[in-house]
Amino acid sequence: MTGTFAAIDYVILIAYLLFILYVGMAVAKKGMKGKEFFKGDGTIPWWVTSVSLFATLLSPISFLSLAGNSYADSWQLWVAQLGLFIAVPAAIFIFLPVYRNLNLDTAYEYLERRFDKNLRMLAGALFIIYQVGRMSIIMYLPSIALSAVTGIHAVAIIIFMGVIATIYSSFGGIKSVLWTDFIQGVVLIGGGIFALIVLIFSVDGGVSEIVQTGIADNKFFSNEVIFDPNLLNDSLFIIVLGAGLSTAFSYISSQDMVQRYLTTNDLKQMNKMTIGNGVLSLGTATLFFFIGTAMYVFYMQTMGGNIPSGNSDLIFANFIVSELPAGISGLLIAGLFAAGQSTLSTGLNSVATSWTLDIQKVFKPGMNDERSTRIARNVSTLVGILSIAFAIALVYSNISSAYEWFNGLMGLVLGIIGGTFTLGVLTKRANTKGAMAGFIATSLVAIYVSYFTDTTLWAYSLINLVCSLVFGYVFSLIFSGKSKAEDADLQLTLYDQTNEQDNKKIV
Repeated sequence: MTGTFAAIDYVILIAYLLFILYVGMAVAKKGMKGKEFFKGDGTIPWWVTSVSLFATLLSPISFLSLAGNSYADSWQLWVAQLGLFIAVPAAIFIFLPVYRNLNLDTAYEYLERRFDKNLRMLAGALFIIYQVGRMSIIMYLPSIALSAVTGIHAVAIIIFMGVIATIYSSFGGIKSVLWTDFIQGVVLIGGGIFALIVLIFSVDGGVSEIVQTGIADNKFFSNEVIFDPNLLNDSLFIIVLGAGLSTAFSYISSQDMVQRYLTTNDLKQMNKMTIGNGVLSLGTATLFFFIGTAMYVFYMQTMGGNIPSGNSDLIFANFIVSELPAGISGLLIAGLFAAGQSTLSTGLNSVATSWTLDIQKVFKPGMNDERSTRIARNVSTLVGILSIAFAIALVYSNISSAYEWFNGLMGLVLGIIGGTFTLGVLTKRANTKGAMAGFIATSLVAIYVSYFTDTTLWAYSLINLVCSLVFGYVFSLIFSGKSKAEDADLQLTLYDQTNEQDNKKIV
C-alpha cells in the first residue's frame, strides 16, 4: 500500500500552516497584557472554548491511534469515552461552582487558597515538566508517521509544527490559542467526516456491509469481560470508570484545561463548555473508531482478505495518501498537523501562564502586568524552542522509550494533583500538612503500583483518588493544624457553595 504526496498536497499543507499563523496573529489584541494575556478579554464565545477543550485533549497520536485500534482490533477501548458521563457531571456539579466563586487566575492558585503556596508551586512545577516532555513527544511521534507517508523529513515537520505554534501562542496569548484551536478542531472533525464518506462509497454495500462484516468478524465487541470484581484487572467497567476519573482530573486540575474555564466567570458558560466538549469527544471518537472498521472492510474487499498489516497507527495516514485524491490528501494530513499544533500551542500558553503566576509571581508578589506578560511571552518562546530541540534529538537518537517512560511517570504523579484537588473540594478538615503528606504518600503508592505490579492502567486513577482522600484526610487528623476550609466565608469547598445557594433561597 503506497501512495504519493503530490505537489498540490504540499501547497495545501503549507497554505494551511500559514493561514493558522495569520489567524493567530490577527485575533491578538494589541497591547494585551496581564489578565487579558492569561485569561482573555471576555469576548471569546463559549462554543469556541468548547472546541478548544476538545482540541487540547485530542493529540495527533490519538487521531491516528483511534482508527488504527479499531482497524487492527475491536471497539473495546471505545467504551473509555463513556467515562465522559462521569467526568462531565463531576466537573459541572462539584468543581466548577467552586472555581467560579474564587475567580482564580490559574488552576493551582486553588491549592494555595485551600492549603498553601508550597503545594501550588509543587503542582505548577510538575505540570511544567510534564508538559515539556509531552510536547516533545507529541511533535516527535506524529512526525515519524507523517514522514513515512508524505516523504517530508521528520525534522522539517517538527520545525514547521513547532515554530508556527510558538509564534502565535507567544504573541497573542490565550485568545490566539483558543481561536486557532477552534479552526484546527473544525479541520480535524471535517477531515474525518470526509474520509468516512469516501470509505462508505468505496465499500460495496455501504454502511450496512461495514456493520455486518464488523459484527461477523468481531470488530466491534467479542469476548470482553464486562465486570470483574477485582477492580485491578481489565474489564469494560474499569475502563469506563478509570477513563472517567482521568478525564475529570484533566477538567479540574490540569492548567491547560482549567485555563479555558477561567476565561469566564459565568457558570452557565462553563457548563456549556464542558457539555460541548463531552459531545465532541464522544462523537469524534465514535467517528474515528468507525473509520477504522470501515478501512478493515474496504481492504477486505479490495485486497481479497490480505489486508495491510504492520504499525496500526500508520494505517489511517497511509489510507489518506494512497486512496484519496491529490489535494484532499493534503487537507487531511493538515488535520494531523491541526491536532499537533492545537496541543502544542495550548501546552506553551499554559506552561507560560503557570510559570509566571504559580512560581514567579509567588516569589515576587508585586509584579506588575507589563512585566508578567513579558515574562510569559519569553517563557513561551523558550519552552517552544526547548520542546522543538528535544523532539529533534529524539529523531536522531534511540531514547524514545526512555522519554515515554519519563512522560508516563510524570503523568502518573500529576494524576495525584487531581486527587489533591478532590481532597480540598470535598473535605473541610483536610489541612496543609495533611495534604502535603498525602500527596507524597499517594505518589509513592502510585509509582509502586505502576512499575512493580500488573495492575491495569485503567485502575490508576481510582487508586490515586482513593489514596489521596484517605491519606490526605488521615494525615490531616494526625497533624494538628487548622484547615482554611473551616472558614466558610472563604468558599473553598463544595459545601460552602451549597450553603450559599441555600442561604440565598432563605433570604
